[in-house]
Amino acid sequence: MSSPRILVVDDEADLRELLEITLLKMGLDVDSAETLGQARAFLAKGEYALVLTDMRLPDGLGIELVREVTTLYKGTPIAVITAYGSAENAVVALKAGAFDYVTKPVALDQLRIMVQSALRVSTGQAGQPGPAAGAPSRLIGESPAMQGLRAQIGRLARSMAPISITGESGSGKELAAREIHAQSSRAAKPFIAVNCGAIPEALMEAEFFGYRKGAFTGAAEDRDGFFQAANGGTLMLDEVADLPLAMQVKLLRAIQERRVRKIGATAEEPVDVRLISATHQDLAKCVETGKFRQDLFYRLNVIELSLPPLRERLDDLGVLANAMLDRLVGPGQATLGPQVLETLAAYSFPGNVRELENVLERALAFANDGVIEVGDLSLKSARLAEPSSAPVAAAQAAEPPAPVASPAPAAVPPAPDALPNNLPEYLEQVERDIILRALAQTQFNRTQAAQLLGISFRQLRYQMQKLDIQAPED
Repeated sequence: MSSPRILVVDDEADLRELLEITLLKMGLDVDSAETLGQARAFLAKGEYALVLTDMRLPDGLGIELVREVTTLYKGTPIAVITAYGSAENAVVALKAGAFDYVTKPVALDQLRIMVQSALRVSTGQAGQPGPAAGAPSRLIGESPAMQGLRAQIGRLARSMAPISITGESGSGKELAAREIHAQSSRAAKPFIAVNCGAIPEALMEAEFFGYRKGAFTGAAEDRDGFFQAANGGTLMLDEVADLPLAMQVKLLRAIQERRVRKIGATAEEPVDVRLISATHQDLAKCVETGKFRQDLFYRLNVIELSLPPLRERLDDLGVLANAMLDRLVGPGQATLGPQVLETLAAYSFPGNVRELENVLERALAFANDGVIEVGDLSLKSARLAEPSSAPVAAAQAAEPPAPVASPAPAAVPPAPDALPNNLPEYLEQVERDIILRALAQTQFNRTQAAQLLGISFRQLRYQMQKLDIQAPED
């Protein structure tokens, strides 16, 4: 069987020779072209496992070749070589369909990693569900929106371009990220999901990049960070809009250089990760307000994948509900009674798929003989949690809801015309009651409770500490 053949397109003879020697040592066959015209002639005559092109050529730009290959030779991945510091060129190429990129001066270790990933794509190893071959999609539903989403994910899995997943809370952003990873050439490598809003700012650098023994008090041994843990695989940055600006600078450098330095280390180490970011906020608006760096936004938002809210795919309610019941109590152990689907379809589901699962799990506790009736759904109480504003606005709220607009507190209130004799204590009791109700409604999931109340996770955690509210896991 002949070796995979690579087409190298570059007008610099020295670099072209270096690339040829490196690829030949990897056991690959190589054709070389100096111009776009020569590259087109080679492509017309044979098939290639990878095309590697410089961005600037004597008779045109490499981006032209990227567009032609992605259009005319759909099974052939193409990667680009960009000048050091030309991050915008790499982003443009990835948006045009490039599989990946390397920067000059070319780091041979990164080149080999990229070529190996491209070979897995061209030989058909990518786009398959990896270890669980033949496994059903994690994204359940047959509505047009879900069919289109799964088709888009199948295409995105073949690329190395960073993906930004947007969607309301509970719409399944992490499931979509896991699906992309499972269908990619990285399926056998780790998938690491990180909730950026749940990490204390003082620990962020250590958590992301790791540290050396003795780097600070308490560093008793070497420890890898998220980047090292995801090496060779996929790193998902959930709620990336919550990253503080100082950490955004360090993350941008790690993405651009594809190297990280552990705290206490003297040298950087290469890392090979595909980045997927997710948020329920509008990152473009965060950029406008100065909350999020524009350069990092462009690096993460190369390809955007938008998830539809549950209210826009109500045709999937039946299959979703049945799949959730099977997972909760076993296949065939629970069913939906008459009018239940119609009742669910009339509900707005501000918490999306996650809220549907919570509603069904709660209903199972009241159901007789595994048959869920309309009365078991308790949707009237669930509606009290529906936010009065869009999720983005709620996430950006700086203060908790005003106590006077909230339901009556657990403490005995003063008479209608009387004033409380101790206003601070009275307001603390009001705040305590609201937080406890939100925690009870979300089964003490603090992230969801914070979203219901329109405050950040850190704000909720601070208020719980101040009011001495203990969650079960604490």
